[in-house]
Order: sequence, then C-alpha cells, then structure tokens
Amino acid sequence: MIKKDYLKTKPLCKVTFKLSGNITGEATQVNLVGDFNDWDPKATSMKKLKGGDFTVTVNLPIDKNYQFKYLVDGNTWVNDDLADKYVPNNIDGDNSVVVV
Repeated sequence: MIKKDYLKTKPLCKVTFKLSGNITGEATQVNLVGDFNDWDPKATSMKKLKGGDFTVTVNLPIDKNYQFKYLVDGNTWVNDDLADKYVPNNIDGDNSVVVV
C-alpha cells in the first residue's frame, strides 16, 4: 500500500509505504530502497507493526517519479503490488515506481 499526503505549505508529499506481513512472512527486517536514498539498503528501515506489516513514511519532493523496492531480511527484493507503475531494471526484472 502507498498513501500520499501532499503538504499545503511546501512542495513535498508525505508518502507512507506499507508492505503486508502476508508477503514478508517471518521477516525481522525490511528496508525501503530507492533512488530517493541512493539505493542504500540500510538508509530507510521500516517499522514492524503488531500484525506483521512493515511501514515507513518519507517526505519526497513533488512532480517526480521515484523507483524503489523493498529489501526483506537483507537478501530478498520485493516490488510493491500497488505501485503506480513499474520500469525495467538491468538486474532482476522491474522496479516499482511511485509518482508524486
């Protein structure tokens, strides 16, 4: 799930990313990795919720597309099923894209 809240006073959007526990299974760590954090696998850790979902909110400048993936337990890359679109990458298929 991706939720977008556009700020009225700044050209930013608070984007909340949520990855279902049905996808992560018994995972203990999920990181949001994308071009907004230079694809740094440790830059944006997600918080695990009681139900097993993982979530994080980031502020992104508007009028841009951002490629991203989730990194589960440091070794499994997952796309967001509800991304705005997908673009091919040169490594393992596609990247998810959020448009703000």
